[in-house]
Amino acid sequence: MKCPYCEHPESKVIDSRESRNGYTIRRRRECLSCMKRFTTYEKIEEIPYMVVKKDGSRQRFDDKKLLAGLLKACEKRPIQVNKLEELVEEVELILQERSEKEIPAEEIGLFVMQKLHDLDKVAYVRFASVYRDFKDVVEFKQELEKILEEK
Repeated sequence: MKCPYCEHPESKVIDSRESRNGYTIRRRRECLSCMKRFTTYEKIEEIPYMVVKKDGSRQRFDDKKLLAGLLKACEKRPIQVNKLEELVEEVELILQERSEKEIPAEEIGLFVMQKLHDLDKVAYVRFASVYRDFKDVVEFKQELEKILEEK
């Protein structure tokens, strides 16, 4: 592993930690030349999962894109970022457990909406409004009424 500071090719591992899901390892390293420390992450490389969009097109599953959408939906809400990262990891686990390498976007969206519904109703409505592509205020109002009926 090249040092990001001096590009020396050798470093030593000072600390290793496994992520909660067990699919990522974080390693703290120290360069043997300049003695500066840096962090690396190891992740299992797998065949990419394809998301089948509503129009039939296929797009590679992007965990960063999903997390960005969740962060936007949860903006100014009392939700810890690590909860959202765990949700993204749950989606990745679902993908890994499937025998098919393609999954409909609708299936991912419904799963995420259910989790957000349990986590935070406002974030759920925000995510649903984008995911379901509400055409007007009436559709938005209907979704809010469903949530109010649950109480």
